Amino acid sequence: MHVPYVLLQLVKNQEGESTRSHMAPTNGCSLGSICRKFKHHLLMVMAQMGYTILYFITLASFNHGMNPHVYITYRQIVAATVMLPFAYFLERKVRPKLTFALLLEVFFLSLLGEGLTLNMYFASLSYTSPTFLASMVNTIASLTFVIAVVLRLEVLDLRNPRGMVKVLGTLISLAGAMTMTLYKGPVMRNLWRPPIHIQGNTATRENWLKGSLLTLASCLTWSIWYIMQAFTLKRYPAQLSLTAWMSFFGGAQSAVFTVIIEHKRAAWTVGFNIDLWSIIYGGVVVSGLIIFIQLWCMEERGPVFVTMFNPLSTILVAIVGYLVLGERLYMGCILGAFIAIIGLYMLLWGKDGDQEVHRDSQEQTYSTSNEQKDNKTLIITSARKEASQCEP
Repeated sequence: MHVPYVLLQLVKNQEGESTRSHMAPTNGCSLGSICRKFKHHLLMVMAQMGYTILYFITLASFNHGMNPHVYITYRQIVAATVMLPFAYFLERKVRPKLTFALLLEVFFLSLLGEGLTLNMYFASLSYTSPTFLASMVNTIASLTFVIAVVLRLEVLDLRNPRGMVKVLGTLISLAGAMTMTLYKGPVMRNLWRPPIHIQGNTATRENWLKGSLLTLASCLTWSIWYIMQAFTLKRYPAQLSLTAWMSFFGGAQSAVFTVIIEHKRAAWTVGFNIDLWSIIYGGVVVSGLIIFIQLWCMEERGPVFVTMFNPLSTILVAIVGYLVLGERLYMGCILGAFIAIIGLYMLLWGKDGDQEVHRDSQEQTYSTSNEQKDNKTLIITSARKEASQCEP
């Protein structure tokens, strides 16, 4: 008679614990659960805000006389120095062994993204404007999609309406990029005198076509870099260490390139001015923190998710540049950016359909879990009945 009573008490305790476990999340859901649910989105918004500051601080540094290639070299050295201790201590137990083949892969990954892309990208800033650069970044998602389709990393079903929208969105986004590159258009008149003016020599910012081609080439290599990162992260899933290695190799590669094309010692001299602050900000915040955030979000959500936030920096740069700094805006840049953003979000809407398979697999997992819970409930119910029948 004591065994059924103990069994009944055990069943009641299990039900009480189950009820408390179901009630606990509802008591503390609000802000914490929202942050957990949208943590990838919030981090990418912060990253785009960081990029917005980068455009203007580097422009001010270049107008002050900083060589773009020297800037890239110092920036990567600072990033590697800052990220190395974090990578060493925080990823000691999870970091896989770095083989020679993997080290060679990281070397070429750095050459493509940290060396070639950044040197072309920031060199083009001397010939164009921050708004133009931020607008052209919107084409990276479309270029990434095209490369992924060619490499058969992306599913493209032209019989599906979403597949057709993906193709159409890609073409529209690329058309927007070509509009920004080939059509300059009239200058938009400033409504008032800007409160802040970036001092320096702007005489070099005249060759718009040269700057446009450099930007377009950097966006193409940037897209290939995103694809390569997705492959490398599967074999080396240590974001901090990968960021440190890419910054180290990128700084060394950029230093060799800069020594070849820049023979003046004065170009390597950095004073306690805007040049130093731009290097520290670019190395610590952008090449360090933001690259790590992008790698983590890319491993969690994929490369297309990372690129879908690029239009935010376009909007922020245009607002700050036009209203605060009095930057000249051209009709071709505005029109092309608008077209590119429309094409980008058409592509992302079509890409959204690719998640159906993932959701179906999750639903199957959930149904299996629910079946296990039902079986557990059935056992508990049977135990309760048996205990009640044996109760005196």
